[in-house]
Amino acid sequence: MRLFNKHFDKHLRCGAHRSHTMSNINRKDNESEVKHVVIVGAGFAGLYCAKALASVANVRVTLLDRNNYQQFQPLLYQVATAILAPNRAAFNLRSVLRRQLNVDVRMTDIISIDLLGKTVTGRNGDTYSGDYLVLAAGSQANYFSVTGVEEFAFPMYSLRDAERLRSRLIEVFEAADAEIARDTSAVLHLAVIGGGPTGVEMAGAVADICHSAPKRLYKNLRLQDVVITLINGKDEVLSGFTQRSKAYAKRSLEKRGVKLRLNSDVKELTSRDILLGDETRIPCCLAIWAGGLKAASLASAIKLPLGQGGRIDVQPDLSLSSYPCVYAVGDFANMGDGGGGKMLPQLASVAQQAGRHCARNIAAHTKGLPASAFAYFDKGILAMIGRNAGIAEIGPQRITLTGFIAFIAWLGVHALLITTLPAKVGACLEWTWNYFGGVNVEGILDSPSPSRIGTPSTIHPETQVTDLK
Repeated sequence: MRLFNKHFDKHLRCGAHRSHTMSNINRKDNESEVKHVVIVGAGFAGLYCAKALASVANVRVTLLDRNNYQQFQPLLYQVATAILAPNRAAFNLRSVLRRQLNVDVRMTDIISIDLLGKTVTGRNGDTYSGDYLVLAAGSQANYFSVTGVEEFAFPMYSLRDAERLRSRLIEVFEAADAEIARDTSAVLHLAVIGGGPTGVEMAGAVADICHSAPKRLYKNLRLQDVVITLINGKDEVLSGFTQRSKAYAKRSLEKRGVKLRLNSDVKELTSRDILLGDETRIPCCLAIWAGGLKAASLASAIKLPLGQGGRIDVQPDLSLSSYPCVYAVGDFANMGDGGGGKMLPQLASVAQQAGRHCARNIAAHTKGLPASAFAYFDKGILAMIGRNAGIAEIGPQRITLTGFIAFIAWLGVHALLITTLPAKVGACLEWTWNYFGGVNVEGILDSPSPSRIGTPSTIHPETQVTDLK
């Protein structure tokens, strides 16, 4: 009996060993089938591509970005004007993706790309290679080589830009209050350069602050007397909208006291004024640049001809020609509208849909299925002019709403687009408080520059302005 048990135990151990060995072999075989996707950039396109791939079997994702957060660019102007706190427009990537176990987030500044090897290299020498490469590095301000803009203007295209502009705006108010104490004839001039949605929304928000502020917020400066000028190279604002919307936006801005200088190109920007193409000089203490976007600087590291806005031209399925398994999406790419021949605009909804579609094509390729062409579903476009004034053009037919209804629609759509639930709730609460409690003009100057505040100078409407730079 003991001999039988001894032989039986030995047989079980051998069987268990064979079973364990076969299990290891099968696991190694399965692991060898796992495809690695490297995504460069965690904006709307990159993040939504990663989230869509999280549910795909036998795929692991490495998401690379120089920041540990995703920023919600449509709300940056509200951060810059202290309507919203920064954490309502930026979301920690690890927190957002904490349930996606096959997604790894890495902070790195990618500076070079090997398209053939599907390998990217960071500034510190770190490298990442994958079976698939997705380029979603986003965009940056396009200064169009205008003299002085990069040195003196304040762009509005990143969270750092918005926070820097918020502090600068408060600095300017403080400096003007000190200057007017010395010279009661002094006038504060602000300028917004660019008549697209970013420029219009920024001009409207600053005008609302100035005209809704308590009259004695500053002892000497009357914010209601601040001169705000919107400069645009075209003879209209919101060029992508219908004529009805453009006319409404123009009326709404003028009603808020914004001076419009249309069909005016900026030739030069100094610390004191703006030189226009017709040689007119406009006094300016603070110039906010909303003049346009181009692809992030990483695009120049790719040895490919670049298209409109320095972006990468892609195939209908969002892949790069001659480079299989390499894709470009979002503001980094020139994406077609699915047959109409036009390039799609740089919008959050476009980036979201492109990111998801790219993920579907990668998933199909892993299964040996053909890729499909990207077709954008146009839900419409929105713009906020200011308090109780908005524009909503719904669907491809552009059914147009203006005024309070569009104002509420803008808030509702952007609340839905906000990435995290706490940020959604927080933004709605802050919007509600701002609407019923009055415009927030009590921003905290968290990075003051004492040498810039109250410097001796004079501000006059058409002559000299304070050198606050």
